[in-house]
Amino acid sequence: MPTNFTVVPVKDGTRKAKEGDEEDDVDDNNALKEEEEDTTGDGVPKENSPFINNTDNDKGNSYDGTNMALFEEEMDSNPMVSSLLNKLANYTNLTQGAQEHEEADDDEGPKKKAVKSPQMGTFMGVYLPCLQNILGVILFLRLTWIVGTAGIMESLAIVGLCCSCTMLTAISMSAIATNGVVPAGGSYYMISRSLGPEFGGAVGLCFYLGTTFAGSMYILGTIEILLTYIVPKAAIFIAERKEDEVDALLNNMRVYGTCCLALMSIVVFVGVKYVNKLALVFLACVILSILAIYAGVIKTIFEPPDFPVCMLGNRTLQNHGFDKCSKLEVIGNLTVTTKLWQLFCDGPELNATCNEFFVNNNVTEVQGIPGLTSGVISENMWSEYGPLAMLVENKKLSSVGASDPATDIYLPYVVNDITTFFTLLVGIYFPSVTGIMAGSNRSGDLRDAQKSIPIGTILAIATTSFIYVTCVVLFGGCIEGVLLRDKFGDSVKGNLVIGTLSWPSPWVIVIGSFFSCCGAGLQSLTGAPRLLQAIARDGIVPFLQVFGHGKANGEPTWALLLTAGICEIGILIASLDAVAPILSMFFLMCYLFVNLACAVQTLLRTPNWRPRFKYYHWALSFLGMSLCLALMFISSWYYAIVAMAIATCIYKYIEYRGAEKEWGDGIRGLSLNAARYALIRLEEAPPHTKNWRPQLLVLLNLDSDQVVKHPRLLSFTTQLKAGKGLTIVGNVLEGTYLTKDAESKRAEQNIKSVMTAERTKGFCHVVVSSNLRDGFSHLIQSAGLGGMKHNSVLMAWPGNWKQSNDPQSWKNFIETVRETTAAHQALLVAKNVDSFPTNQDRLGEGTIDVWWVVHDGGMLMLLPFLLRQHKVWRKCKMRIFTVAQMDDNSIQMKKDLQMFLYHLRLDAEVEVVEMHDNDISAFTYEKTLVMEQRSQMLKQMQLSRTEREREAQLIHDRNTASHAAINDKADTVPDRVHMTWTKEKLFTERNRNREGNANVAVRDLFNMKPNQSNVRRMHTAIKLNEVVVNKSQGAHLVLLNMPGPPKNRGGDENYMEFLEVLLEGLNRVLLVRGGGREVITIYS
Repeated sequence: MPTNFTVVPVKDGTRKAKEGDEEDDVDDNNALKEEEEDTTGDGVPKENSPFINNTDNDKGNSYDGTNMALFEEEMDSNPMVSSLLNKLANYTNLTQGAQEHEEADDDEGPKKKAVKSPQMGTFMGVYLPCLQNILGVILFLRLTWIVGTAGIMESLAIVGLCCSCTMLTAISMSAIATNGVVPAGGSYYMISRSLGPEFGGAVGLCFYLGTTFAGSMYILGTIEILLTYIVPKAAIFIAERKEDEVDALLNNMRVYGTCCLALMSIVVFVGVKYVNKLALVFLACVILSILAIYAGVIKTIFEPPDFPVCMLGNRTLQNHGFDKCSKLEVIGNLTVTTKLWQLFCDGPELNATCNEFFVNNNVTEVQGIPGLTSGVISENMWSEYGPLAMLVENKKLSSVGASDPATDIYLPYVVNDITTFFTLLVGIYFPSVTGIMAGSNRSGDLRDAQKSIPIGTILAIATTSFIYVTCVVLFGGCIEGVLLRDKFGDSVKGNLVIGTLSWPSPWVIVIGSFFSCCGAGLQSLTGAPRLLQAIARDGIVPFLQVFGHGKANGEPTWALLLTAGICEIGILIASLDAVAPILSMFFLMCYLFVNLACAVQTLLRTPNWRPRFKYYHWALSFLGMSLCLALMFISSWYYAIVAMAIATCIYKYIEYRGAEKEWGDGIRGLSLNAARYALIRLEEAPPHTKNWRPQLLVLLNLDSDQVVKHPRLLSFTTQLKAGKGLTIVGNVLEGTYLTKDAESKRAEQNIKSVMTAERTKGFCHVVVSSNLRDGFSHLIQSAGLGGMKHNSVLMAWPGNWKQSNDPQSWKNFIETVRETTAAHQALLVAKNVDSFPTNQDRLGEGTIDVWWVVHDGGMLMLLPFLLRQHKVWRKCKMRIFTVAQMDDNSIQMKKDLQMFLYHLRLDAEVEVVEMHDNDISAFTYEKTLVMEQRSQMLKQMQLSRTEREREAQLIHDRNTASHAAINDKADTVPDRVHMTWTKEKLFTERNRNREGNANVAVRDLFNMKPNQSNVRRMHTAIKLNEVVVNKSQGAHLVLLNMPGPPKNRGGDENYMEFLEVLLEGLNRVLLVRGGGREVITIYS
């Protein structure tokens, strides 16, 4: 729907009066801003955008009014609409810092030229460049041969497939190109910003390789035209035998191709501006050549050209070594043999021994170009595929005798130089429809890229498709089939086959195609290095950084050298028919991802997806993508696999080593959609026991410098999780978020860096809370999202809780235990966590001992199994100990436990430990008594601290009151002085008041009797500790049921003491407290 804008002028009545004062403020603001770097808050360079955060040049105009004073503090980040519109009007999509080559040469003077705004329209900027890039070498050198070999019908199918592919891709590309301003960078920019840096880098490099191999193909086409049709005598390698002709041609192509490549590279290096200026000349050659073909076709209706093809029986002969198509000729009254006779016989005599087929068959001539009205179109309708060295024959003509391959290879027959089949021809033909990106690559030079790119590209594809379809039909309707299948024109004295059809002379096509191939080769060598330079400067592929540098004027010198080196590989292959499928793969892969990008963006319906080009649909993009994929495997399945492998390797490399980029790409949106869908599905039902795995919330402690205290906790997490499931690493900072914002970000960065170092895959969550207890409570309650919430909490044992002056540390620990129990979450507490193995350690033969005292869901059995999946613990054996009471049958318990483990599919040794009901020892009483006395003393110390604070407040109040009294009485009674409290008096008074209480307290401590419940708990802790230490002191890890905290909070400190006694003498211990649900099952 249309949107109406109304601009309301605001009058500033007080502006002039305030001008003098505000100028100083503006200058100060500007001076401060000049010192700031052009970066965002996270250190990422700002986008070159005309929108928010790009108001540096307009700040002087933003503050000099009072009508908008309400918003003046936000001017730094939110510009005024007037300055935004002004910047938008002056925005140019030319790359910042880049300069045209002409300008680079002319900028030596004292004054630089102003950068011209882009002025190219649709016709000159998009249509003609696309036309020039699409029409080229395949049209002139191979299209006639494709028509003769595949027939008109299958040739139309090939053309239809390839042109449909490029048309669908052009529609997708138009949608992407019109979705906002496309800076100079074309297809690479579009794909990388739509699909992300991994896909962008992979497809960008594939497109670069395709463009580079296209340069090889054009150079090979240039040399083929030169050596076959213009100056055949320039060949360095000359075949002495007919069977060596192919090898000689390939060697000549290699030598001349390398020289041509070196020459073109020098031209590109020295004078790129001349290449750009000659582009129109090269395009003119292409257009003139095509017009000459159409003119020749029209002329065949009235007067077909005379290009006879010599036939022996039904076999086509190479017309090189003879001038007359006959066996004998009459000179005077004397019958003599011709040069053709001498090619098939062992001498010029009439009685010489001749080839049997030559003797039995007549020599005839057929017109190579019978004309459009001759009806030859019906003969060329169907395909004539065949193997290597198959003779080119005319099925209409009769022949006597069969072929003999052993002798035929040495005779001047026209034969297939390669094995032909439909899919091969698709691969050879496809490069003739590439080049549709030429318009988008010039987006920086267009007056209105969003209008020009769709119209120009689609019109160019429609025009070239029409040319290809009409050429297929006209070639099949005008030219004899044997001549069409004669790839190099050997049967018409080495003329270019398409040249025999043209008017006024075959040389029009030969010269036109030669310059066309030269120009296309130069354009490829010009474009490919710039594409590589753009990828290198994006910084997503670290090893390509060197190719981002160039000459002072921006010329990509190093990229040109690499391009020339890769191009040389294609030239050493030397066969145009072998190079064409290679570049087909890379272009098809690029087109595939353009279609994918459009489809993904359309289906995701991201808010930023608003293309001006409306004639697109996700189904068309998917069809184009499917067609690209099909064409890749149709052309050459093994090349397709190689191209995909290269792209995959680049993708994984960028993912592993590449720079982190956030481009708002569609793949990220796709991931978000997939994550949302999966989370909603997970929300529907809790996970089955078979799918249960510990989803960990790791509670970390940081020191005062925000450094992680126990990094081995993260190592243990990695070993337990092995990258599977959910891991949330949490931390709590004490304070308010407004004051601790920067500190929390620093803490988060530190935790993430430790997570990376310890290879912990997961998420980091730092919470700022008024106190630590509430913060940990918030984490336990709210960490995670939907079905992806933690079900287990991992934390370190507070090792120095006894030495701590603040009892809040161990109280927080106990409250965390209580809250995990209330939340039905499992709890893992690692004691002596700093002695746990790192990820680089490899524990030798040893054991993981599980002490199964009570059953709380089976986590004790599951954890060792998960740990042993990691290479650190792989060699450790699992032992399970269970405790039998006096009335238990320990032998039966062992058998039952072994059967249970068998059904659980766990390998472990089983041992039942008997604990007898011994009398409680004096040591236990003494231990309990010391614990309770210590607890009582701490309570009294806490009480005395409270008293001290109360006394200090009382003294302060009295002091204040005494001063007030002195001031009031100073005038009336100057000789009386009211004494205030001194330090000595304070101590004397306090000690006198507390002496009595202290004596009572000490007397109570020594007369205490231990609580019987505590004595029993201490007895259990000591006896169990004795058994565990006896059996498991040498174990690599001990897993033990964690007893729950007392319901009465008064005994919290005693609970810590019990746990301390239970774990005494053990090195690595993991206390495990189940979450109240079964986590392991015997069922499949």
